[in-house]
Amino acid sequence: MIRKLITRAITRIRGPKGAGKGLVTEAARIGRSSHGVTRDQLSYGGRRVCEVLQENGFEAFVVGGAVRDLLLARDPKDYDVATNATPEQVKRCFRRARIIGRRFQIVHVVMRDEIIEVTTFRGLHDSETDEHGRVLHDNVFGSQAEDAARRDFTVNALYYNPADETILDYHHGVADLKQKTLRIIGDPAVRYREDPVRMLRAVRLAAKLGLSIDPAARRPIREMAELIENIPAARLFDEMLKLLTSGYSLKCLQQLREEGLHHGLLPLLDVILEQPRGEKFVRLALEATDRRVKEDKPISPGFLFATLLWHEVLAQWDKNLNKGERRIPALMAAMDQVLEKQCQKLAITRRIAGDIKEIWMLQPRFEARAGKRPFLLLDQPRYKAAYDFLLLRAASGEVEQALADWWSAFMVADYDEQQDMLVPDKKGEGDGARKKRRRRSNNRKGSGADGAGPSGQPPQ
Repeated sequence: MIRKLITRAITRIRGPKGAGKGLVTEAARIGRSSHGVTRDQLSYGGRRVCEVLQENGFEAFVVGGAVRDLLLARDPKDYDVATNATPEQVKRCFRRARIIGRRFQIVHVVMRDEIIEVTTFRGLHDSETDEHGRVLHDNVFGSQAEDAARRDFTVNALYYNPADETILDYHHGVADLKQKTLRIIGDPAVRYREDPVRMLRAVRLAAKLGLSIDPAARRPIREMAELIENIPAARLFDEMLKLLTSGYSLKCLQQLREEGLHHGLLPLLDVILEQPRGEKFVRLALEATDRRVKEDKPISPGFLFATLLWHEVLAQWDKNLNKGERRIPALMAAMDQVLEKQCQKLAITRRIAGDIKEIWMLQPRFEARAGKRPFLLLDQPRYKAAYDFLLLRAASGEVEQALADWWSAFMVADYDEQQDMLVPDKKGEGDGARKKRRRRSNNRKGSGADGAGPSGQPPQ
């Protein structure tokens, strides 16, 4: 049926392949009776932003991933709008709107609880690039046909007009969706050089949408993988987070390995894909994350990265202990060493790094089930995340299941039951008894000037 939908021939203007050059085409106009997407399926914000811009005399279309997902009978996570209005003109049409971006200015329009990203049609031009061919500045506007040629994949170059419920398809995107093929617009090598993140995006979209990467688009990935080293750490972190929270993280990671997008390029992927010790733990963590995404439950980036890097921390912790460091300081040093290595490529935010460390630091405290320590642990702000982390450790065989079961029972028991559950530790605590603390003498004879013991080491 799809072949019957596209009745107009798409004519390519002759010219060299590249970032849109020679790829400006006429659009196939596909009606509602053929594609089946109605304006009522759009979110209020996506529909209303288009209506307001059109009422003010501008062209406006829902574009990209939202159109693609609607054609696949999926619920879009967000909506983008493309228009011929400039950012300043868009801003004047809405009370709650602000212009953001340097490389290419866009407008965020707030509609109820939605943020709609509005972009002006991009034009074809000789962009400023670095020595590797990556585009640095791209703030040039153009026509809708030029904008379609600048998009990365054919399935993302689709424009839906809520006014007449038609889809404008410039590069056979609807047909590619029907054939379950992910095809890049233009010369893949040139497009990857412009923006190496497109290689990661190709893998993510293929895994998420159940598409096969077109051989022409797949072939250059392995040989151009090193270009990822030129991507800013903050942008790479955002892309990895999208990949890991796509709902198909396991499939994405398997395909990343098949395409050669690891082995030193991204330390995080090396950790995930090459650690036999924690393979089951990572698999369980990613399966749990994928399940939560598909059930539309919230995902904590801190918890996710804590699980992915945990066995790297364990390995470094062992090394530090073998050097004679004390247990908790050795763990703290291992956490810093692992995160520092990752932050060289991924700009993990300070807030997320703080969440990761809290989850890790609480793990040794689950071993203490005597005296007041279990009660103090329950009062920790990050207890629930740390407890879920413990459950994964038990499920993977890293710690005994009995430990996780004890905490599962302890946290729901009443106070008297909790008192009965306390487990005496090796020092004989746990029955409420407390050893009398020896009062510190004011005489500092035999101690270092800093209050340390006779050996100069901090007291154990």
